[in-house]
Amino acid sequence: MPVINRIAGFSDEMTGWRRHLHAHPELGFDCFETAGFVVEKLREFGIDQIETGIAKSGVVAVIEGRGAGPTIGLRADMDALPINEATGLAYASENEGKMHACGHDGHTTMLLGAAKYLAETRNFSGRVALIFQPAEEGPGGADVMIEEGILERYDIAQVYALHTSPGPEVGSFHTTPGPIMAAADTFHIDIEGIGGHGAYPQETRDPVVVAASIVQAIQSIVSRNASSSEEVVISVTQIHTGTVDNVIPQTAYLNGTIRTFDKAVQGMVFERLEQVVAGQAASYGVSAKLRIEKGYPPTVNDPEKTAFAAQVARDVSGEDAVNTTYVPEMGAEDFAFMLQHRPGTYLFLGQGEAAGLHHPEFNFNDEVAPVGASFFARLVEMAQPVAST
Repeated sequence: MPVINRIAGFSDEMTGWRRHLHAHPELGFDCFETAGFVVEKLREFGIDQIETGIAKSGVVAVIEGRGAGPTIGLRADMDALPINEATGLAYASENEGKMHACGHDGHTTMLLGAAKYLAETRNFSGRVALIFQPAEEGPGGADVMIEEGILERYDIAQVYALHTSPGPEVGSFHTTPGPIMAAADTFHIDIEGIGGHGAYPQETRDPVVVAASIVQAIQSIVSRNASSSEEVVISVTQIHTGTVDNVIPQTAYLNGTIRTFDKAVQGMVFERLEQVVAGQAASYGVSAKLRIEKGYPPTVNDPEKTAFAAQVARDVSGEDAVNTTYVPEMGAEDFAFMLQHRPGTYLFLGQGEAAGLHHPEFNFNDEVAPVGASFFARLVEMAQPVAST
């Protein structure tokens, strides 16, 4: 695969960066050590237009090209997950209960690799804004960085991001125009019954039975209210109630996730959940309250920018290594917020067979870092070529 020669030349250096980041994971908005490492490297590359402290620990750095032109934004997420690592690697997490199990250490490394090359060559017009973002895993660092004005302040015209993908062939790219990842919303249900002795259920209003009935009824929303052609998932993921075998509890709590692409389908699910919870509570003579938290919106790629990004990917990895008919998936991504404000594209980068994302044995494949860095670099050069004189 024809990665840029200069980037291939410092691939070992990139591996060192990535493994350092892997050993020092941080969560949410508290990516201060990671940001410090990023800033240190950017300054080594000769980049001095750097803003820190955005969304607490986010970083935006700007590289000026040759001549006037627009600003293109490239985003990498920096945060890890609250997982105990089980890889046994020499560079495994040194921070107990925290792990780079989603490849964000690799994403940050790929953008740093592109930054090093672009700062050396500056073979583009306008500017490139390097966006190093915290809290992608929640509660949404991209949204906060937008609220704090980075798109306007740096006059960013278009945005792009990569995400590693275990399974697909090393160095392959996968994307699609339109929706590529789903909206992710969360529901909470609190049931208040009447507790009592487990031997005398007739004297109680058992919230455990109500919880079980609500779970069963929720399953009918997709099967009986959504068309077979509509993409929607509702999963109950938590049930908490009770303390001991001979006591019927007073309360029960349910929690779960809703994944949709279409606003009308999303609205239908919200409405049906309200009806299910109210109806089941009434039928058992208990009270139940539903609370829905709206989360990340769908990640929707701009068709024109997707076609362009695919062209760049072919330039890096070859025609056969680029898939532009990727089937949209029910995972969610807060880069969606950036794509709501600016046209751009989100792509997956294959890293070969490996443990899945969010798995305690996951590890980013360092072999693909030069591919991702080359993609980012060529994207800038092809989107904003230096004007001929």
